[in-house]
Amino acid sequence: MAGAKNHDYHILPPSAWPIIGSFSALGMAAGGIMWMHEAAGGGWLFLAGLAGVLFTMYCWWADVVREAHAGDHTPVVQLHLRYGMILFIASEVMFFLGWFWAFFDYALFPVPVEYADGAVSVVADAAASWPPKGLEVINAFEFPLLNTFILLLSGTTLTWSHHAMIHNQRGGDKKGVWGLVGVGDNDGVLKGLWLTVLLGLLFSGIQAYEYAHAPFGFGGSNYSSAFYMATGFHGFHVAVGTIFLIVNLVRAYRGHFTPRQHFGFEAAAWYWHFVDVVWLFLFVVVYVWGGWGAPAHG
Repeated sequence: MAGAKNHDYHILPPSAWPIIGSFSALGMAAGGIMWMHEAAGGGWLFLAGLAGVLFTMYCWWADVVREAHAGDHTPVVQLHLRYGMILFIASEVMFFLGWFWAFFDYALFPVPVEYADGAVSVVADAAASWPPKGLEVINAFEFPLLNTFILLLSGTTLTWSHHAMIHNQRGGDKKGVWGLVGVGDNDGVLKGLWLTVLLGLLFSGIQAYEYAHAPFGFGGSNYSSAFYMATGFHGFHVAVGTIFLIVNLVRAYRGHFTPRQHFGFEAAAWYWHFVDVVWLFLFVVVYVWGGWGAPAHG
């Protein structure tokens, strides 16, 4: 029969979200540049573009969820969704590689500023050491070490939740209030996700407290700039990962996942484990090695 489907791929219908998302991103970028240059209306354009991007993300992913419920996510489609998530995480690795590269470059090749007469100022001479002379660093074995344990524990609770998902420990088939899956003894998915979300929120709260009481600001030295860009970018990923997990927690309560089809959950787990691994490198490189030999704050 003409037009009959004889393959396992999902041919997507026409969608407006790519072009809406593109123009929203363009508006957000243009608005951000105008805002930084104090042009009139730049801030409003940025916020409008950001709202458009968030709206596009919500609607587009809602379409993906509906496709999954409609049976369009065949095994081959799920495989290619996994390929896409792997490539996305690989692109995130490249982001962090740039921050680590900058930190190592500053640390291994601190060059003082030389003036025309050959003199080197005290400030420039201080910049030739790493960390800069006179700079107090954050004690790696206080809050950073605590946050390391928190993220490692969160990876464990998420693995427990994933294991429960595979073994169909999703809280039973009984529907409770608002049609949500009931909670009982056989609900390792929900318990593990709850613990992971709470640990993610705790990590973000501790990092915010650490930033508020840090002995140095964002500017003033290459050390502080590299420190805040690397750890702050990771903190942003923790926040995004926590939102990702909260969405999956809501979907788990609504009974969206099955042991054979739970790519959204699996993608969130991969992303969270990636965030965990990056933090281990940040802790060793930025906090321990990067602050070695300098006086610790407090």
